[in-house]
Amino acid sequence: MSTKILYIEDNPDNQKLVFRLLSVHGFDVHLADSGPDGLEFVKTNTPDLILMDISMPQMDGYTVTKIMRNSSHLDHVPIIALTANVMKGDREKTIEAGCNGYIQKPIDIDTFPDQVQQFIDL
Repeated sequence: MSTKILYIEDNPDNQKLVFRLLSVHGFDVHLADSGPDGLEFVKTNTPDLILMDISMPQMDGYTVTKIMRNSSHLDHVPIIALTANVMKGDREKTIEAGCNGYIQKPIDIDTFPDQVQQFIDL
């Protein structure tokens, strides 16, 4: 059984890149175009890992993460911020919202699958 990853991201180019990179490495990647779509997905699915864009219209990744952290079936699921927000304090803000880690955009295509695997292995 392959590892199920939910990637919540509003940018189609980022979705395609992450989907291709992780699928090639055997991950089962599911895409959500918005925070509400991601919340809908987790109502009936429990992924092994969630990759969360932070800057999204409608509902930002901080809000989505906080809502997910109130769902008991997601307690053990790592939520990793995948974001271009790299100003001082941004990393701390993602952790405060309930994220377990942080990967900076633009991603390094050579190391990204290994970074994701490390969060799964934790």
